Amino acid sequence: MVGERAMKTHLLKTAYIVFALLIPGAIAQTANAPEKPLSPLEQTLIANEKDFIAAAKKGDVAFFKRTLADDFSFVSFDGELGGKQDMLDGFSSGGIDIMPYDMKVLSVSDGVAVVTYDVVFRVPPAEDEGPPPRYQHFSTLWVKQGDTWKMKFQQMTASHWGDW
Repeated sequence: MVGERAMKTHLLKTAYIVFALLIPGAIAQTANAPEKPLSPLEQTLIANEKDFIAAAKKGDVAFFKRTLADDFSFVSFDGELGGKQDMLDGFSSGGIDIMPYDMKVLSVSDGVAVVTYDVVFRVPPAEDEGPPPRYQHFSTLWVKQGDTWKMKFQQMTASHWGDW
């Protein structure tokens, strides 16, 4: 158990370094660039991420079972660490209504890429002040295993919006 926790901590630290070092530069490079057509890699991974969102809305456990890598892990908006089974349990009931926008793909190496985007959780006005935070940033690490892209890691970060 201790070895597994150390391995997850190492994976999370490594993913954080990749996100911190590579993503800001990629975003800065594209901030002033004119719109260009999406590459096949970008098209594929954005479609995969949209499929993830659709599966979360429907509670499509079969999608998660085939798409999450066996050693998948994630960091929730509240900083809690989770694994594949936690994701399956959390999204199995569906009903999650998020609106993604501003998706970007960063190729890290051959067969490894990060998709980042912002989301707005659409909730009834009576529930708007409770968790989860309405505005979040998602970062997903995808790895190619054979001919299939697998979700390896995801971090959901609460975004500051207004004075709260």
